[in-house]
Amino acid sequence: QVQFVESGGGLVQAGGSLRLSCAASGRTFSGYAMGWFRQAPGKEREFVASISWNALSTYYADSVKGRFTISRDNAKNTVYLQMNSLIPEDTAIYYCAKATRAEISYRSTTWPSQYDYWGQGTQVTVSS
Repeated sequence: QVQFVESGGGLVQAGGSLRLSCAASGRTFSGYAMGWFRQAPGKEREFVASISWNALSTYYADSVKGRFTISRDNAKNTVYLQMNSLIPEDTAIYYCAKATRAEISYRSTTWPSQYDYWGQGTQVTVSS
């Protein structure tokens, strides 16, 4: 089984940056697509970004496109989410997740059901 540990969250002012990391323990996830989701208080979990197993394909939610960058280092068994130009609407708990396949279509990559392992989450708070 695979366990994920997210880190890098915290409190930041609007316009600032954070870099989230998702490190895996146990089995490697190098052969699978990975995604980042977030959940704000009182709201449903929403898709943020995803990356294919070989990093040749990436997808981003419209709300973060141009500000966030997803990347991965399979040798380190780690996935990253670089978040720039943060706004208060980005405030949420951020979760990394392993997909069930090496690649996911644009349509299905936003579906939480396409991911079978999830991290514990890391809090990101953006103040105005």
